Amino acid sequence: MVASSAHDIELRLLLEGIHARYGYDFRDYALDSMRRRVDVAMHMVGAENLGQLLHSTLTDETVFRTVLSQLTVQVTEMFRDPEVYAVFRREVVPLLRTYPEIKVWHAGCASGEEVYSSAIMLLEEDLYERSQIYGTDIDHEAIDRANLGIYDDDRLDTFAENYRRSGGKRRFSDYVTRRYSHFSIDQRVRANVVFFQHDLTCDHALGEMTIVFFRNVAIYFNDTLRKRVFAMLADGLRKGGFLCLGASEAIPPGLREKFKEFNYSSRIWRSHLPS
Repeated sequence: MVASSAHDIELRLLLEGIHARYGYDFRDYALDSMRRRVDVAMHMVGAENLGQLLHSTLTDETVFRTVLSQLTVQVTEMFRDPEVYAVFRREVVPLLRTYPEIKVWHAGCASGEEVYSSAIMLLEEDLYERSQIYGTDIDHEAIDRANLGIYDDDRLDTFAENYRRSGGKRRFSDYVTRRYSHFSIDQRVRANVVFFQHDLTCDHALGEMTIVFFRNVAIYFNDTLRKRVFAMLADGLRKGGFLCLGASEAIPPGLREKFKEFNYSSRIWRSHLPS
């Protein structure tokens, strides 16, 4: 057995303290990732060491919000990995046309860009009226930003190019309204979208989902949490439903029998249909 370093012990104490004080559970997140993000948080709040950061985090909610913003993963963009959306249009959409209703869950949606991306895709494929799209994240502030649907326009060109490469049928500008240094998602894209706070480490799955987007989130979990979350997501998918993962993610051993490979290069799996 390898003894833990003093730094790792202090890090675990910080994560235990956040869980006990605020209810956010990062205890089963991968320690390597936590070390990097906590170091950034220390610099942002001016803490000289982890002990000081622990005290400030537990006694000052403003400091806690800063720390939380670093511990939660908020890296996303519209039509991220556009080839995945192109595969969805080409291979998944024809199957979705056979469903009377479509329920989509973006688990760990951050500020919502990918949620709105799937909404635009379903709108263009004439499937939006029968769809309900849910975006969830552990961070309340991320959910607030997602609900606003307002983003900095310095990323507008990147989003438009991603949309084009994803197989977009119109112009990205048709779905947004530009104002000063920001742009907002149009109401017709937002109509069937709901955002709310949800903690993958302890909350139940959303049930009878047709599609679950769980992309670039599991890479931050340790093996124990990864298995638990994937089992929960499997329970939330309807038979024949689709699970879409990030480019470097895979279903943990012991759970693969619940799925069959649909498009491996795009990390799309399908829940087994009834025999």
